[in-house]
Amino acid sequence: MKDNRFSRRAALMGAAALPMIQAVTAQSKPKNVVISSANSYNGGVNCCAKAMEVIKAGGDTLDAVVAGVNIVELDPRDTSVGYGGLPNEDGVVELDCSCMHGPTRRGGAVGALRGIKTPSKIAQLVLLETDHMMLVGEGALKFAKVYGFQEEDLLTDKSRLAFRMWKREMRDRNGHTFWDSGIDGPPKPKKIGELRKSFPGYDDEMIAWAYDVAVNPPHGTINCISLNEKGEMSAITTTSGMAWKIAGRCGDSPIIGGGLWLDQDVGGAGSTGRGEENLRVAGAHTVVENMRHGMSPKEAALDALKRVARNFDNDEERLKAVDLNFYALRKDGEYAAASLWGGRGHDSQFVVATSDKASHQEPCVYLLERKA
Repeated sequence: MKDNRFSRRAALMGAAALPMIQAVTAQSKPKNVVISSANSYNGGVNCCAKAMEVIKAGGDTLDAVVAGVNIVELDPRDTSVGYGGLPNEDGVVELDCSCMHGPTRRGGAVGALRGIKTPSKIAQLVLLETDHMMLVGEGALKFAKVYGFQEEDLLTDKSRLAFRMWKREMRDRNGHTFWDSGIDGPPKPKKIGELRKSFPGYDDEMIAWAYDVAVNPPHGTINCISLNEKGEMSAITTTSGMAWKIAGRCGDSPIIGGGLWLDQDVGGAGSTGRGEENLRVAGAHTVVENMRHGMSPKEAALDALKRVARNFDNDEERLKAVDLNFYALRKDGEYAAASLWGGRGHDSQFVVATSDKASHQEPCVYLLERKA
């Protein structure tokens, strides 16, 4: 009996892409471009450098961005993405990711995925090997295991310290916590010396960092968008989400149209920062549609941020609590990134790599300026 099975990957990466490739190349030929969020420990620089390496070697644009963000997902020092990400309120790391492949106009996503260091690879498998767009929770983990991924503890010593510190700093209205030293009463201002006794074996810098993230929960992510000389585009956003979140919470990163959107006839966009506020304006989709209607990447991203500000009645005092960035790459290679806040020496950075320029940081434009 003839075997009628075929490789979904071959179909998606091959013949299915031809009509759109022809449509794009009929216009002015773009150059290879990769952009991403900056991230700690040169995460964005390393990400874009790797993605560009894959593209220059003739690799697919989706394989390129996945390879790029894998570097950050596997870096235990980055506590906002992948392995070592700060956990939920139960002390469990839950990861979110979405990806889109321009030539085939397909996407894949995973949400609240536990135990797998590289959610980008699982999101890519959802895109390539299933008829679905998104898998979440236990189902996403089972799916990953079918493809040979090993379930692991994603907490590191660093992220576990931060979780313990957060539990210690959670207090009731009377100032009491069960995770402190057992002395009741209102909390006193914390000093490194006091905390050092409770967390022996850690240096002052690590203790100060853990205390800061415990009382000021961070949220971070990496978004990466690629374009090759044939006009093919792909994009990905991956994160461990908001620190200390309710178990099962998904932000914008795994939501196609929220934390990520791509139409290679127009361009791609992604986001980092507070996902809930981005979802209220369908940010990535909004940015791409703005570019469709003639806005530059910079104008498109700033307009999306204006919609966020509008939801707060443009009240800058209330907006102080919101941290949000958009990244945009148009099909002709023009790019930009925009932050809600900037100025006063606190300008955000993003990363760019092109055919003729190595991976490097550039400043984001911004909507609102921080006061002194």
